[in-house]
Amino acid sequence: MLVAASGSIMKSALSFLVAARECEIGELEQLALTSELVGLVGRLIHALQKERGISNVYLGSQGRRFSEQRAPQAIECDELAQRVRQRFDELYSGPHSVRNGARLFARIAAVLHGLDELPDLRARIAARTLGADASTAAFVRLISGLLAVVFEAADSANDPQISRALVAMFNFMQGKEYAGQERAFGAMVFVGGRVDDCEQEWQQLIDTQERCFQVFVNFADRTALDNWTALRGGPQLAELERLRRIGRSSRAATPLDPHLSQAWYDCCTHRIDAMRAVEDTLASHLRALCERRIEQTRAELRDQQAILASLAQPSSPQTPAPIGPQLERSILDMLQEQSLRLQAMSDELDTVRASLNERKIVERAKGLLMAARKLSEDAAYKLLREAAMNQSRRLVDVAERIIEAHELLGPKG
Repeated sequence: MLVAASGSIMKSALSFLVAARECEIGELEQLALTSELVGLVGRLIHALQKERGISNVYLGSQGRRFSEQRAPQAIECDELAQRVRQRFDELYSGPHSVRNGARLFARIAAVLHGLDELPDLRARIAARTLGADASTAAFVRLISGLLAVVFEAADSANDPQISRALVAMFNFMQGKEYAGQERAFGAMVFVGGRVDDCEQEWQQLIDTQERCFQVFVNFADRTALDNWTALRGGPQLAELERLRRIGRSSRAATPLDPHLSQAWYDCCTHRIDAMRAVEDTLASHLRALCERRIEQTRAELRDQQAILASLAQPSSPQTPAPIGPQLERSILDMLQEQSLRLQAMSDELDTVRASLNERKIVERAKGLLMAARKLSEDAAYKLLREAAMNQSRRLVDVAERIIEAHELLGPKG
């Protein structure tokens, strides 16, 4: 009687362990789908960064340069955008619920709105009815929205290995976007649309890139790190630093040689295109990691299902019940191993997600400024950046002070 009761308990526990594995596979399959989306979003961001650079030079040169490159680049962006939209639809209609679904789908809605506004933006660029600053800001908003989708994907991962890969990819993509913004900012300086004292703002763009790349280095796989090291050691870096020194020392009284604008654009573009190759390596690693984790978990599930099936066999004098001390210990070992594994995963996830907290802090401070001063998101972020520059502090440090003041003084304060 006691043996039968023990067998029933073991069978019940193993049934739930099998169910846990099945849920884990579903979550991993959803992560694989999300990771595929992240890779495609990276390609769209790269295309939009290129269109932004072309548009910037076109507007800064009063339409004299890059007029022929605009149309084919727009077509490339639209083709990739269509594929991203299809991935969004697959994510929405998938069989498994999406973790952080409310935040992720809100980000996607903002991106879709930005993509819908692209034709009007391009028409205004073609007619030159807006300046390079406004064009850059519009592309930055759209790209920031796409990066927010990648951020939510990284924040939603519940597998430490995949989470590390997503964190590495998000921070690299974010750093690459700041490199694109530096290309646009420098283009305005060299083309002649902006020759005032720009050293402080330029330095902040450089520092922000480096912080993103440092987080990437902390979490990336060896192949991506080797590619990044090779890129950092290339001859283009010396040319980039030379042009940075020239551009950052510009003053209104001493206009720059406009021919340097092409050298600046080419140098930055070469660097950003090389970064795209590193992104491809990160995306390949992420896909392989998802496939490997899914196959590993499926193998573990098959083993547990086999044990559960053996317990379900009816017993008779000729075939006694398979449960016994050795099998009981085996099942108890599996239960203990699962418990320890889940705890280790939780601890590692906490460590990985700590790297994402900076962005959350900045987003919260931005939201507080928007509510308190009735600002747009762009205006709130600009206010944060200006405060950071004026105080020679990191953006996240200023954001933390705003949050601390809000919590101390309350909404009215």
